[in-house]
Amino acid sequence: MVRLVVGQLLFGLALAMLLRAGWGGAPWDVLHQGVALRTGWAFGLVVLLAGAVVLLLWVPLRVRPGVGTVGNVLLVALAIEVGLAVLPPAGSWPVAVLLVVVGVVLNGLATALYVGVALGPGPRDGLMTGLAARTGLPVGLVRGALEVAVVAVGWVLGGTVGVGTLAYALGIGPVVGLLLPRLSMPGAGAAVGRRASATTAPAPGSTGG
Repeated sequence: MVRLVVGQLLFGLALAMLLRAGWGGAPWDVLHQGVALRTGWAFGLVVLLAGAVVLLLWVPLRVRPGVGTVGNVLLVALAIEVGLAVLPPAGSWPVAVLLVVVGVVLNGLATALYVGVALGPGPRDGLMTGLAARTGLPVGLVRGALEVAVVAVGWVLGGTVGVGTLAYALGIGPVVGLLLPRLSMPGAGAAVGRRASATTAPAPGSTGG
């Protein structure tokens, strides 16, 4: 539970770093930023509400949430809001570069920490694996399609797409791939592996989540 909470708080802080760099946030945060600009709501509130809406999409996919799922909705939104309140915008390009690099690496570390305890996927990850299991499509293709869609909608709404978005898209996979095997708790690795297998070769009725 400690690793779950710490991982999700660091996850939100890392996303705030990317946003403060000013070069575009993570793909889903482009959408969150666009909605926040259109509605005037606090960014953290938009993240929380978006997570709740995505959870509703789990119902027809029959994906089961866990304690980590609920924590992801609440703690990540809280950490992003605190991070945006504490971190000033990057005043120069060297600071922006530092924020992007540290943000991507810290986000990968945080992901490995909380995914490695296998207490339930985040709302967006559950949607991805659920769709992959139901459609039989590769999880990478489903993830790519979802992220292209949310980036496009977020950009239309006024969200920032830039170097930070590209750096996250290219960098987060290798960082998580490097750290997850080393940070998975005993027994949790098997659960993570079963979920991955369920998304690549789903059986009829498989939840994939």
